[in-house]
Amino acid sequence: MNMPIALTRQRGVAAVELALVIIFLLLLVAGIVEFGRAFWYYDALTKATRDGARMLSVADRATFTSGTFIGDAKDRVVHTANAANVKPALTSSQVSVTCLDASFNAIGCASGAGAPANVRVAISGYSITIGGMIPFLSPTGGSPKVYSGVALAPQTTMRYMID
Repeated sequence: MNMPIALTRQRGVAAVELALVIIFLLLLVAGIVEFGRAFWYYDALTKATRDGARMLSVADRATFTSGTFIGDAKDRVVHTANAANVKPALTSSQVSVTCLDASFNAIGCASGAGAPANVRVAISGYSITIGGMIPFLSPTGGSPKVYSGVALAPQTTMRYMID
């Protein structure tokens, strides 16, 4: 069976079009996955700070005079964040607890004044790398472009609930 010349020239066009379009589709999917991972990490860290702030907001007034309860709250934040499998792992040195008065000014947590009006739990110094899933894309032709050191710094402030 003889095919017309116009049909024989069109045979590989779909494969060539797919080869050209699939590169952009893969880049789009990789970008969605990378930014989705960053948002997931931020959400996990925010939930961890919320757990620590909730623990402090319902703590007995006498526990604020001892320094161990602040460390327990930091440990809860670290445990909750690391249970969500964030990479790199969160450390207690990246978690800070601040006691606040009614005007949201920082006061000492272990001061003789007793419990604060508000508590704030924050994460600082935590960063992730974005772009590791796209190893074949490089603007200079060398190593792939990655954005390392993208800082995630969530915090939660809650009112102290026990009078």
